[in-house]
Amino acid sequence: MNKEILKLAIPNILTNITVPILGMVDIYLMGHLDSVYFLGAVALASAVFNFIYWGFAFLRMSTSGLAAQTYGREDRQEMALVLQRGLIIAIAGSLMLLILQGPLADFSFWLLEGSAEVKEQARRYYFVRIWDAPAAIMLMVIYGWFLGMQNSIYPMVIALTVNIVNIISSFILVRYFDMNVRGAALGTVIGQYSGLVLSVFLFLKKYRWVLPLFTRELKPLLNKMRHFLHVSGNIFIRTFFIILVFTFFTSKSAGIGDITLAANSVLLQYLMLFSYFLDGFAYAAEALVGKFFGASEKDKLSLAVKNLFKWGLGFALAFTLSYALLGETLLSLFTVQGEVIARGKQYLLWVVMIPLVSFGSYIWDGIFIGITGSVEMRNSVVISAVIFFFVPFYLLFPIMGNHAMWLSMMLFMASRSLSLSLFFPKVIKRELKS
Repeated sequence: MNKEILKLAIPNILTNITVPILGMVDIYLMGHLDSVYFLGAVALASAVFNFIYWGFAFLRMSTSGLAAQTYGREDRQEMALVLQRGLIIAIAGSLMLLILQGPLADFSFWLLEGSAEVKEQARRYYFVRIWDAPAAIMLMVIYGWFLGMQNSIYPMVIALTVNIVNIISSFILVRYFDMNVRGAALGTVIGQYSGLVLSVFLFLKKYRWVLPLFTRELKPLLNKMRHFLHVSGNIFIRTFFIILVFTFFTSKSAGIGDITLAANSVLLQYLMLFSYFLDGFAYAAEALVGKFFGASEKDKLSLAVKNLFKWGLGFALAFTLSYALLGETLLSLFTVQGEVIARGKQYLLWVVMIPLVSFGSYIWDGIFIGITGSVEMRNSVVISAVIFFFVPFYLLFPIMGNHAMWLSMMLFMASRSLSLSLFFPKVIKRELKS
């Protein structure tokens, strides 16, 4: 079982690790320019895109879980239709974003806090990067489908290509063409479309058999669309509240001041690095648990769950130790601005503790996606966001300031882990019966 877990997890870790590295490169490039506004602008604009694209993350998750279950049942026709349904929604959603990009920008930057200078630069970033929407959202579906097919190599190759092209493009455009925030945004657009082209090539190389199974008829497409939309809708609400928490976090950081915004943006990279690393095991959980669930192999499903948690705890301990020993050194790598480094040191303790209280939430997410327990995923995040993030924040912020924000984030992650642990026995019993 450990071999199966690692076979899926290691490529996913290599895939995911490039994502925070990409964010770190943007923070590095902006942090080494001559103004703090650029660093804050990328953080603020990225919060908008996190909100937008994480909002579509339900497509990757629902596609992955449903595809893994059809793989376990060896239902080739439904494998193809899961992909087709996801791509139809992705194309429609991305076209809507492009059409409504102006009103969406106005509303987003009206809603978010920040200085006029930071918002001006953030809008420049936004109106370049929005054009990567079709590629970015379709890639979510493709990643999820490949993973459901127990293929973690293709997503790794695509993601590495996307992020390497992105990093190189952004570096050249910022450093040599003096495009600052526009260069970072354009590098992202170039990277996403390079990944989409590569994904089509890889799909045709191995999965050409799927094409004849696509259909133009509405009946087979709509046959299980209700279930697809039910799962997707619950995951969307769950993801929306996670986005809400992180966007609120960034917005309130901007409201405190540009230095705190920059410091919190740097410290969030620690959390994102850990989360993308643990997501490698969460993705392995989606594929394996979905396959065993679809094939009704209860013993293997139970063994997979136990082993996944052992790996998660091990990596949580390793990250906590690393952050405790190297936390201040990492701050200096992200920025040369003394004020930002000094402010960040005040809150390092929180990012040291977060891996231990949060690792369970990532592993449980993958398991619940595999068994399509989307209702409980939704409920756990809504409860955790409202009761354990927003309530503590508003009660404690007048007393603790920015520390209240980090404490609330830690409580939010811990609550997700605990609530899903409590939900699991009932959910797995119900789903296996159905």
